[in-house]
Amino acid sequence: MGVVPVTEALRRLSEDPGFWALLRAETGAAEDPEPAELRVSLPVTGGYGLVLDLDLVTGEQTLGLREPATSEPVQLGWAAPGRPWPAALRWHELELCARVIALEDPTLPHPGLVVALLGPFAPVTAEDDGTTVAAVREAAYRSLRRDVPPPAPTGPEQTPLPLFADADWWPRPPAPSPQVLDEAAIAAYTLPAPAHLQVRGGARFPHEGLSELVRRAAGRLSRLPEEQWYAGVRPLARNMADTGDLRPVGTLLGKLTEAGCDHPTVLDALSEPLVPLEACWMVETLAGVAPGTLVRHHV
Repeated sequence: MGVVPVTEALRRLSEDPGFWALLRAETGAAEDPEPAELRVSLPVTGGYGLVLDLDLVTGEQTLGLREPATSEPVQLGWAAPGRPWPAALRWHELELCARVIALEDPTLPHPGLVVALLGPFAPVTAEDDGTTVAAVREAAYRSLRRDVPPPAPTGPEQTPLPLFADADWWPRPPAPSPQVLDEAAIAAYTLPAPAHLQVRGGARFPHEGLSELVRRAAGRLSRLPEEQWYAGVRPLARNMADTGDLRPVGTLLGKLTEAGCDHPTVLDALSEPLVPLEACWMVETLAGVAPGTLVRHHV
């Protein structure tokens, strides 16, 4: 399954705070949305992927599993305003898929759009580190960005008298923020849902297909440290993961570059301006350690 870039419709919607308010709303839906329906296809690996169908009129969301040689996804969970979210995914399954998606598609870095969209389908359980999960979810919402125009020039139309030439007389308007969601929205969306609907016990739930997706995704990540450019940096990455120290990330990036690494996802995750949780998962992957080994030091 090849790289499928973020569609123009999804890009435009993801830059609209109202879109996220609709997806997380308890009641109601948008009036005359454009488009009225949207399918988000997220290829993972080996012909397997996740599919999110959004009805922007009713607010309904359907998460599905795409398997090889199938025309339509098999439903994992269905959500609607005012109803409990279906616990369709385990948190580790979602994050594993999000990491592989980021490796295959540089336009979908992690934590980012994938976790922001699918996070409500993967509730925190007693087996999860709630603090780490909340930090990853927060980072995903915080990563949502939009292009903003430069502020309009300010100042007098003509040269002012010396007494009024000081910049204090001509204050610049505040620059618009490129961050899509404000702090209040990020905090609200990061909170765990009060209740979830258990759907994995149903006879129609695709246990075998989902297990195969998870197995293949884990295999994809585990093979990365053994590939051409990465074997030489594994000891450094392992030391960073064991100590929790991200300071050598510049050295790690330099070694990868010298080795000829040109993978945009790998290089972007380790480049300035550094996003700590993005760098953490990449170091964990290069080190071949369990997800969360380094992340928990930075939340």
